[in-house]
Amino acid sequence: MNFGKRGIVKQAKTLNSGTSKWGKKLSLFGLYIMLSLIIGLVIIGASAGIGVFNGIIATAPDIGNIDVTPSGFSTFVYDTDGNQIAKLVSTDSNRIPVTMDMVPENLTHAFVAIEDARFYDHNGIDIQGIIRAAVRGITSGHFSEGASTITQQLLKNNVFSGWTNESKLQSVKRKIQEQYLAIQLEKKMSKEDILINYMNTINLGSNTLGVQAASLRYFNKPVSELTLSECAVIAGITQNPSKFNPITHPEKNAERRNKVLKNMLEQGYISQIEYDQAMADDVYSRIQNVNQETGGDDTVNSYFVDALTNEVLEDLMAAGYTETQAYTLLYSGGLKIYSTQDPKIQKICDDVYLDESNYPEGTKYLLSYKLSVQSADGTVTNHSSEMYSAYYKEQNKNFNMLYSSKEDAEAAIEAYKEAVMTEGDTVLAERIDLTPQPQVCITIEEQSTGYIVAMVGGRGEKTASRTLNRATDSYRQPGSTFKVISTYAPGIDSAGLTLATVFNDAPFAYSNGTLVRNWWGSEYRGLNNVRTAIRDSMNVIAVEAITLITPQLAFDYLKNFGFTTLVEHEVINGKPFSDIQQATALGGLTKGVKNYELNAAYAAIANGGVYIEPKLYTKVVDHDGNVILDNTEAKSKRILKETTAFLLTSAMQDVVNGGTGSSVNFGTTAIAGKTGTTSDYVDVWFAGYTNYYTATTWTGYDNNAKMKDPAEKNFSKTMWRKVMSKIHEDLPYSSFSVPDGIVSATVCSRSGKQPIAGLCDGTLYTEYFEEGTVPTASCDVHYAGTMCAIDGLPATENCPFKTTGVFELTPEVPPALQSGFVDYTPANSAYTTVTDENGNTTQVLNTCHHTYEFMMQEGIDGILAQEQAAAQAAAAQANPEAAAEQPPAEAVPEDVAAGN
Repeated sequence: MNFGKRGIVKQAKTLNSGTSKWGKKLSLFGLYIMLSLIIGLVIIGASAGIGVFNGIIATAPDIGNIDVTPSGFSTFVYDTDGNQIAKLVSTDSNRIPVTMDMVPENLTHAFVAIEDARFYDHNGIDIQGIIRAAVRGITSGHFSEGASTITQQLLKNNVFSGWTNESKLQSVKRKIQEQYLAIQLEKKMSKEDILINYMNTINLGSNTLGVQAASLRYFNKPVSELTLSECAVIAGITQNPSKFNPITHPEKNAERRNKVLKNMLEQGYISQIEYDQAMADDVYSRIQNVNQETGGDDTVNSYFVDALTNEVLEDLMAAGYTETQAYTLLYSGGLKIYSTQDPKIQKICDDVYLDESNYPEGTKYLLSYKLSVQSADGTVTNHSSEMYSAYYKEQNKNFNMLYSSKEDAEAAIEAYKEAVMTEGDTVLAERIDLTPQPQVCITIEEQSTGYIVAMVGGRGEKTASRTLNRATDSYRQPGSTFKVISTYAPGIDSAGLTLATVFNDAPFAYSNGTLVRNWWGSEYRGLNNVRTAIRDSMNVIAVEAITLITPQLAFDYLKNFGFTTLVEHEVINGKPFSDIQQATALGGLTKGVKNYELNAAYAAIANGGVYIEPKLYTKVVDHDGNVILDNTEAKSKRILKETTAFLLTSAMQDVVNGGTGSSVNFGTTAIAGKTGTTSDYVDVWFAGYTNYYTATTWTGYDNNAKMKDPAEKNFSKTMWRKVMSKIHEDLPYSSFSVPDGIVSATVCSRSGKQPIAGLCDGTLYTEYFEEGTVPTASCDVHYAGTMCAIDGLPATENCPFKTTGVFELTPEVPPALQSGFVDYTPANSAYTTVTDENGNTTQVLNTCHHTYEFMMQEGIDGILAQEQAAAQAAAAQANPEAAAEQPPAEAVPEDVAAGN
C-alpha cells in the first residue's frame, strides 16, 4: 500500500467517492435479503415438515383400536383319546399361543439381549440405538443397521402388516408412525405383555410363527422345556429366519446363537458357567435328529382329516361364514377340532391297507401324464393324458393307460416323447403320476352314535392333503348292495313284503324289453322267497320286487337313507336321466354313490332303523375357548320300523353264514352284510355290520377297467374281514337281539303261505314276521290231483296225458308284474283271481287245454301224437335219462272220441 502524500490523497478521494458508498450499501442490502430468504425458507420448511409429521401422525392407527395380539394361529385336530392327529397350517398361521408363565426366563432374556438391550429402560423407542445407527450410517455410507425396539417390531408385525412391499417413502411414513405408536403403546401395555405378544408373533423359520411352534418344530417339545442353549438358537433366528434357520443353515445360526449367549453374559442375564455349558452343547445334532424323526412340517394329512376339514368348512359356511371367512378361520383361527376318529381302529385300517402283501398279485399302475414342450422358435405345446392315450390307441384300441410296472410306463413315456418331439425341442415341464390299481377305500362307523371312527380313501403313498378321497369324493355304482336298501327295505317296511314272500325267478324283462339276467348265468331257479333272494343276491327277483313296490317308493326310501347323489330327473348331454327306475334295484344309478353314504345307510339298519347323519367331529372350539360348532347332538330320524331292520338283519346274516358273503365271517361275533358287484366286476363292495360297528369296503379301478382275477373280485370281502376281525378281537360276542313286535311262524317255503297238511310237509320252514303280517292264506303252489304232462297244469277230466300225484303249480302273478314275464299269459298261472259283483275275490283253478271241445276236433289223434312227440323231445333235451322212462300217453277215451 502507498502511504505517501499522493497515496493518502488518492485513498481519501476513493473513500469519499459516491459510487463506492452506493456499492457497499447495495451489497449489504443484498446480504440482508439473502439472509431473510434463507430464514424464510427454513421457517417454511420447518413448518411444512411439522405439518407433514403431524399429518403422518394423524393418519396413524388409533392406539385405542390397536390390537397387537397375533391373529393367525394353527388349528389342531384331536382324536377321541385326546391325541393330536393333525395341525392345519396356512400362511401366517403356524402359531401356537403361550402365556408368560409357560416361557422360560432364559428365552425372554435371550430375545431382549439380542434384539433390544434397553427394552426395560426405554419408552418404546431407543434414542441411543437411533443415534448409533445414524452415526454408523453416516460413517459407512450404509444405513442398513436397524434401531427398532421389540415394541416397534410387535407393531410392525401385527399392525403394519404390509411393510414387506412398501416403497422408500412409505417406509419413512411407517417408521414415523411406528415410533409414535410405540410410545403410545407402552403407556397402555406392560413390558411383560408386549414381550409375550412379541414372542407369540415373530417368524422363526420353517413356517413357524411364535416360540411354541418353533420349539415343537426344532426340538419336538414345548417351549417350557427349552434349555439355555436351545433358547439362544430360537432367539438367534429372528433377525433373518431364512439365513439363520437352524435346520438348513446350522452354521449361520451357530454364529448368531453365540452372539446371543455373549450378549446375555455381558448384560448379566447368565453366569460364565452357564455360558460355557451352553456353548459346549451339541444342539444342532439334536435339531437334525428331530427333523428326520418328525419329517418336518411337510406332513400330509390323512384321508380322515381331509374329509374332516371339508365337513368343518361346509358347517362353518352353513353357520353364516363366507367361504373366505370359513377357510381363514379353519387354517388361521387357532381352532381345536375334536374328531370322532378312534385311534386304535384307524391304526388297524392303516396297517391293513398300507400292507402291500395284503393286495392281489399283479398290481397295475394307472398313468396320468402332462408334458409341456418348447420348440426352437419359442412355440409351446402342451400334451395331456388324453393326447397321450389317443396316440397309443392308434396302435392298440384297447389301450387304457394301465401298465404292469412303473418301468413299463416310464419306457412308454420316453417313446412318446421321442415320437412327438423334434430336434431343437426342449421339455419345459413334465408331470408323471402313477397310481397303483386296483384302488380301495373303507369307512367304519359306530352306528349307535353316527361317529365315523376310521377311514381310508385310497391305496399307495398319499403325496398331498385334500387329494381324491375315494371314501367321500368318488361316485361308484353300488351294485347288489342296493337290493336291500332300495327294494327289500321299503318292500318289507311299507309295501306288504315279508321274508317269506315268494317270487318266480323266470325270464323277466325291464319295461324297455331288456331281459334281466342273474349274475350266475342264464339258469333260472323258479320259486324263491325274499330271504333266499337276499342270501343268493338274485337279480331277477330284485327287479320283480322293485317293480311290484314301484320304483318311486324305492327312490323315496333311498332319499331317507341319506344319499345325496341320486337323480330324480336330470338332462345330461341332452338326454333325460332318472333313478326312479327298475334298474335301481340292482344299483344301476345315473351317477353312483359315495362310500361313506352307503355305509351310513347300512348303519341305519344296524341301528334298528334309525338313521344318524354320519359325523367326523363333535365340536369345534375357537382360539379363545368358545364353542363355534357344536356337533355333539345326533341328527337322527327313524326311517325304518325296528322290526323291518331286524328282518333285514336276519336275512343278511344268511348272506354271511352261507350266502355270497360267507368268506367275511370271522366267527367271533354275529355279522350281517351284503355283497355288491356291478357288471364285469367294475365295482365290488361289501357292506356289513356287527352290534358294534358298520363297515363298507370298495374295490375297483379308477378308470373303470374290469377286474378279472379272482383275488381282485373278492378283495372287498378280504379286506373287510381283515379289518373287522382285528377290531373285534377283544370285543365280546354279541348276537342281534329280537325286538318287540317280531313273531315266528311256520310257512311253506314254496308259496310263503300257510302250509297244507299232507301237501307241504317237505317244504316247511320257520320264518320271522312282523306281528300282524303272518300270512293267513293257504299254500297255492302245492296241488294234489291229476296233472297234464303237456301243459303242467291241473288236468281236465278228458286230458289224455294226466298223471296223479302231488304237484307244484306256479302261483298267480300280480298284475303289476305280468307284463314283465316273457311269454306270459294268464294260463301260465295255476289260478286266476275272479272278482264278483260285490267285490269279493276268489281263485279259480286253471286247467289244461284238453277240454271237451278240444278233444272233439277232427284229427285229434294226430294232434295228440304231435303234442306227445314235442313233449318227449323237450324232456329229452332237458334230461335225456328221464326222457327214456317217459310213459306213453293214455288212449283217448272212446266216449269222447264218439262225441258222447
